[in-house]
Amino acid sequence: MKVLLVNGSPHEKGCTYTALCEAAKELEANGIDTEIVWIGSKPVSGCIGCGACRKLGHCCIDNDTVNPFVEQARGADGFIFGSPVHFASAGGAITAFMDRAFYSGKSAFMGKPAANIVSCRRGGASAAFDQLNKYFTISSMPVVSSQYWNQVHGNSPAEVLQDEEGIQTVRVLAKNMAWLLKCIEAGKAQGIDFPEPEKPIRTSFIR
Repeated sequence: MKVLLVNGSPHEKGCTYTALCEAAKELEANGIDTEIVWIGSKPVSGCIGCGACRKLGHCCIDNDTVNPFVEQARGADGFIFGSPVHFASAGGAITAFMDRAFYSGKSAFMGKPAANIVSCRRGGASAAFDQLNKYFTISSMPVVSSQYWNQVHGNSPAEVLQDEEGIQTVRVLAKNMAWLLKCIEAGKAQGIDFPEPEKPIRTSFIR
């Protein structure tokens, strides 16, 4: 089993990365393989709503890290997305990245456990946390929880490590994800598979 941890910060080895490393360490201790994927510091285009991915099977914008990540996601068993908090919301790059990844590659994520971790200096963490969870709950993904909302505080990696409650929350999150992944694997061994998706009903509120 493998979990992909996505670093949505423009800083490759900053506060968000530090929190993800703590989660990865605990997952590895519980027998789960991990890989941290950095979305990079180059511009990530937002979704342009063209609908071409429905025909192509991938996003038509093919000059950044979104399409390679979606293909990598197809072989993963779980996900943790990390983001800095910018203006009380998730960072612009990770938002654009997840908009396109989940819209064009939803099948790569369905039925797989997911969580997010947000990193902030002081405020706005819960708003960003709620924002990122919406990608999972619209994609039929079990959302893994911890003993508190998954947030760390600090203005540097060293300060994040001083946030003992935040680091403990991340650690418990990783333990819970490892447990759920093992439960899913045990269920599959007993013939319990993810429910067959229903064809979506699109309700029009314009009458």
